[in-house]
Amino acid sequence: MQLAEKKIPSPTIDEVNQLARSDMQAVDQLIRDSLQSDVMLVSQVSEYIVTSGGKRLRPLIVLLAARALGYEGRKQIDAAAIIEFIHTATLLHDDVVDDSDRRRGRDTANNVFGNQASVLVGDFLYSRAFQMMVDIGSMRVMRILADATNTIAAGEVMQLMSVHDPDVTEADYRQVIYRKTARLFEAGAQIAAVLADRDPADEGAMISYGQNLGTAFQLIDDALDYGATAEELGKNLGDDLAEGKPTLPLIYALQYGSESERKMIRSAIESDGLDKLDDIQGVIRATGALEYTEKMARQAADMAIDAVDSLPDSPYREAMIAIADFAVKRRS
Repeated sequence: MQLAEKKIPSPTIDEVNQLARSDMQAVDQLIRDSLQSDVMLVSQVSEYIVTSGGKRLRPLIVLLAARALGYEGRKQIDAAAIIEFIHTATLLHDDVVDDSDRRRGRDTANNVFGNQASVLVGDFLYSRAFQMMVDIGSMRVMRILADATNTIAAGEVMQLMSVHDPDVTEADYRQVIYRKTARLFEAGAQIAAVLADRDPADEGAMISYGQNLGTAFQLIDDALDYGATAEELGKNLGDDLAEGKPTLPLIYALQYGSESERKMIRSAIESDGLDKLDDIQGVIRATGALEYTEKMARQAADMAIDAVDSLPDSPYREAMIAIADFAVKRRS
């Protein structure tokens, strides 16, 4: 009689971090070295935002994907640091645009140092990232990162145009989250394939993995804004509503709520209606908007997992799968 194959449990996120510990320590050291400036305020703001916590998923993806693809060099360290600098610059600019005062459970940099310092240090991080791209010595890597940075900026403008607009569709919303979030995940995974000199099929698989992982991550982020607590979220609950952002839970509730519920949500989007947050959360729950958003996130995560099926079995591939699973199960 043939025995059933024993299922090996996926690694936990702590085990994933342990697997990449040596590479991540090298990334952290490079980040600190690269933050040095003879302008004290630049160093202060950069250090504040880079060391303020966060999951570091974007650089982690670069590191794991490079190892999963058999890369044995050290340029993935530079690439991972560059990805983190680009991401950090977007956070600095986002918090100014959104007038945010909390992120990752503490005051935002603009709340501590002021808007002008945050914008200018964000520019410093962008320019530092491009200096580091040159050091990698690959025109393809530079093109991928330059294109990704431009796409992110365009996504920011698209989101700005959608603020206070209750007629934003799910397709419009998905375009914004691809540009703002998923594109950088995609770039990180793709760069790993380029560094490893893999064929177009493997590069395409990494593009699919990163894009779908980033989509799942942002969908859950937007669900948590209505379904988590402020302590879990690390920022003010209902920030998206306060900023007039029509994210997927609101879009879905607008589609399936009653006429009076739709009118209330439209008014809240148009006028930062945080005073109606409890009522709107009730509509979101009643219409199943959170479940729908989480379902879409699960579909995207499964597509990310499918994308790495063709890679050789290794602890690094299993770690990439575990990250996709973590993206939809997290509570912060």
